Amino acid sequence: MNDNVIISIKGKQIYAESSPDEMELVTAGTLKREGRGKYSISYQESELTGLEGTTTKLLIDGGRVTLVREGNINSQMVFEEGRRHLSMYETPYGALSIGVNTRRMRSTVDEGGGDLEIDYALEIDNLLAGQNQFRMNVKKNPVLPQ
Repeated sequence: MNDNVIISIKGKQIYAESSPDEMELVTAGTLKREGRGKYSISYQESELTGLEGTTTKLLIDGGRVTLVREGNINSQMVFEEGRRHLSMYETPYGALSIGVNTRRMRSTVDEGGGDLEIDYALEIDNLLAGQNQFRMNVKKNPVLPQ
């Protein structure tokens, strides 16, 4: 299975000393079954997200989601409810050590699409950088008659 899908993403970053930063994006992408109960969702980032030239891929495997970015920005983030994962986040200006502490995660993604919700805290060099909320809806792209 490798379906063209429409992906709606809503992101919210909450910082201690400023107002929340919110972002919404609707883009085309692909949904692929990777194995029993495992799915991948991929899409091209845009200028709107500040990650133009980067491909984002989410690997959903039960209670674990791995976000991989490749291109102008290279990173890998692992989300697992109640767990903290460390990784490196490469930017054009250098690499940062980031910690991802997932407070809550819910996924209903299957062959027909679905929803993915992740609430997590992000640490940069062991300092809390903010709280984040990520919401994604995946729908099969209907084929229009010619």
